[in-house]
Amino acid sequence: MITRTIFLSLTVALLSSCGSKYGKVSYSEAPKFINVSAYDPKERQRSGRSYNPHNQTALKVNGSRALIARCAKGYELDSKCADFLLGAERQGMKLGAYCFILAHISPTVQADRFIQRLRAIKSSKSLQTREILLVCDADTKSSAAQIAEFIQRIEKLTGTTPIVYLENSDRLRTTLSSASSKYKRIIRRAPYWIALYSNKDYDSPRDLMKAYDIWNTWAIWQFGGVLWENGRSTPKVFRSLGWRAPKYFGNMDRPMERNAFNGTAEEFENFWSRNSWKW
Repeated sequence: MITRTIFLSLTVALLSSCGSKYGKVSYSEAPKFINVSAYDPKERQRSGRSYNPHNQTALKVNGSRALIARCAKGYELDSKCADFLLGAERQGMKLGAYCFILAHISPTVQADRFIQRLRAIKSSKSLQTREILLVCDADTKSSAAQIAEFIQRIEKLTGTTPIVYLENSDRLRTTLSSASSKYKRIIRRAPYWIALYSNKDYDSPRDLMKAYDIWNTWAIWQFGGVLWENGRSTPKVFRSLGWRAPKYFGNMDRPMERNAFNGTAEEFENFWSRNSWKW
């Protein structure tokens, strides 16, 4: 008969191996953070702690080390971006901002507006943080050429290569995996932020990364997403092969989009500093 001590040891070992299968460290060890937009905070769904753009104490207490806020979607500027960034700075969290680029608008124009908006936010809100991570969130209709153009424009404007976030999209996978070597080289310069909060098609970030056939590794994993179903937001988190991400973030009272860094806490600090725009 297996004793309780041996059983617990085997359980811990199993969870650790399942967690590390998906990255350099286990889920419990990976630094966590959230991303937000004007749609946040979502509606309250259970008892627990809450937050708003101005007061993000509960996020920090529950382990969020950073916050990435949507800055723009095409021509549309996100109304809560500035407040979210300032609120995160008050908590000592690292800052990031993303631009959701749309395929029918010039990538150069969108990159220009993105950086102009961030400069204005920094000035108007008197942000003290000296660095911010920049992210390109590509529309599923985007071409490899458009993503590459956005990356190059951001590099020209800031001297920094943005992170690339890609939805788990059949169309994007086909587009990027069949892209020319020229565009793949440009896109490969950008660290990969992977979106995988369902194991319907892929059992791990590594599997999905290989499907795009661009990167050799991934940097960030969005393992928790939020779907709109039956008139309310529904948490959707990755659960596969015995590994189950929690439905909610700590004791927070509502769903949110959650991410884990592929590495240790020290590597997270170095990554954020190395890849951020020193604005």
